[in-house]
Amino acid sequence: MSDISKLAAVQMASGPNTTANLIEAERLIGLAAEAGAGLVVLPENFAFMGKQDRDLLTLVESNGIGQLQDFLARTALRYGVWIVGGTIPLRANNPERVRSATLIYNAHGDRVARYDKMHLFDVVLPDANERYQESATIEPGDQSPVVDTPFGRLGVLVCYDLRFPEAARRMLDSGLEILAIPAAFTALTGKAHWETLIRARAIENLAYVVAAAQGGFHLSGRETHGHSMIVDPWGNVLAQIERGVGQICCALDRDRQASIRRTFPVLDHRRLKCR
Repeated sequence: MSDISKLAAVQMASGPNTTANLIEAERLIGLAAEAGAGLVVLPENFAFMGKQDRDLLTLVESNGIGQLQDFLARTALRYGVWIVGGTIPLRANNPERVRSATLIYNAHGDRVARYDKMHLFDVVLPDANERYQESATIEPGDQSPVVDTPFGRLGVLVCYDLRFPEAARRMLDSGLEILAIPAAFTALTGKAHWETLIRARAIENLAYVVAAAQGGFHLSGRETHGHSMIVDPWGNVLAQIERGVGQICCALDRDRQASIRRTFPVLDHRRLKCR
């Protein structure tokens, strides 16, 4: 019998009302659990998207203590699912900045891993008249944990990290099998590159990718691309939400993944390693 589990991605259009965002996140996690998901990935900034980046400072929590961390632990336990908790702002070394942290909770509500966003989105998009400087608010992380789960070895990239294939390759050296990607891609860059980048990370690492995005218009005036998707190790898009709020859930077949890696041994043919 094939070893099959279910993975889910949640898509939101979060705003500055944290209470409303958490209610919506829990509703969507519940729907994913009802559909049979054992692992649910939330989007970047699922609990709060303010009018400007520095608004995150008003919501910052200490590591291990706070409303958002309590919510993730409680919800994972309530629905009996593993949760990749999008990103939340945790205290940084610099008091004027935060860490954009992805916390992973198991089905008992225990936190098992933390990843701090490593690559910061400091870009100008003249075609959209948009400018971003995450480094003014966010302090980058430097660790890429890969954690054992009932679904396989799980790693995380956040949004802009997706553009740096060596980040996934480093996790591959630690046994990566599933890649969770919380994101809030802009409408412009998402249209150009989102699906291509996600499918590339799946294909080159022969990994499942669960990409959970913000998708819609936000009070800041920003428009996010959406198109949350789950992609298999051969690059097939198994499920996708185009715009708006929702969740997708589909099967992960670990036996098929192992067969692909065995019969198409590209990972064994690598000549260069990430340091």
